[in-house]
Amino acid sequence: MSLPRAARPFVEFPTLLRAHGFAVSPDQTVGFIEAIGLLGPRDIQDIRRAAIAMLAIPHDRIEEFDALFRAFFLDQTVAAEATSEQEDDAVEAYEPTGAVEEVEDAPEEDETGEEASAAERLGRRDFPALDDDDALARFARLAPARLPRRRSYRHTRATRGRLLDMRRTLRDAARRDGEVFTLAVRQRKLRQRRIVLLIDVSGSMQERTEATMRFAHTLAGAAERFEAFTIGTRLTRITAGLRLRRQEQALARVAGQVADFDGGTRIGEALQAFLAVPRFAGFARGASVIVLSDGLERGGPEAMVDAVSRLARIAWRIDWLSPLAAETGYRPETQALAAALPYLDSLSDGGSIEAVCAHILELADAA
Repeated sequence: MSLPRAARPFVEFPTLLRAHGFAVSPDQTVGFIEAIGLLGPRDIQDIRRAAIAMLAIPHDRIEEFDALFRAFFLDQTVAAEATSEQEDDAVEAYEPTGAVEEVEDAPEEDETGEEASAAERLGRRDFPALDDDDALARFARLAPARLPRRRSYRHTRATRGRLLDMRRTLRDAARRDGEVFTLAVRQRKLRQRRIVLLIDVSGSMQERTEATMRFAHTLAGAAERFEAFTIGTRLTRITAGLRLRRQEQALARVAGQVADFDGGTRIGEALQAFLAVPRFAGFARGASVIVLSDGLERGGPEAMVDAVSRLARIAWRIDWLSPLAAETGYRPETQALAAALPYLDSLSDGGSIEAVCAHILELADAA
């Protein structure tokens, strides 16, 4: 549901403050809007006082706040002098609902990715037809039975075992006037593990983007529990778009949702943004996390290594599929991916759709 037109400025202003380094939570934004309603407001100063009180503006940043306030509400273009911390970019987590959760990225260091870039270049993509239909059709046919599974907390009846099903035993006995002829047993159900797909859409992966998105749509249709995100200069959840049955319609929806196709590479910060949103991090708990990326990270390795190590602690396994790993004896050359290698369950070939499909179908055997 869209916001009323009169309320939009009071939602957009806290977003502007967050973009300039002010710590403003969603709850504070709600309180700010409620305060505006209580005050009237009678004049612009009522809005300013409500913002200072409800958004918890630090006293030492009042001048900077006033400059932003005048620029936003009074259309005065004189802005406060930005500090070096405020000039840093932020990696944002996007979801098609329109909700945005901003997460500040780590300080950038020297480049270690060969073709990677941190510059954000926003753009759209169209997805032409490719020649991977046979591999995807075979994968769609085999995946429902071959994807990894885990034991559920729910039970089902079994023909043999040591876990008694007393409820079914007593129910059968009641039908036989209290006579117990056999002891019913039960076993825990098997449930498909959630698959979390993280897709690198940066410029260095440009040649693989179309094929990867078609594979992601096929996996979304085959998996019972599935989540997909794109990573580049921002993090975008694309699960809902990929769930559409028609591939052309699904890919068109994804093309409209992802704004950083063929842009820069900030894998570490995007993974940090994924972990910073509790609901997104919850998707990875006990899941099979699959990263489709060449790992050409820009900047220091700390953010990426920390994110991968944290993912390894909550996920069932992490598989990194890189098109560069198609070569025999491949070892990562970038400092970030090499440092993250001990936390990965596998670093495998992601150079073709056939190789990606084969690897995922083998995950159940690895379990």
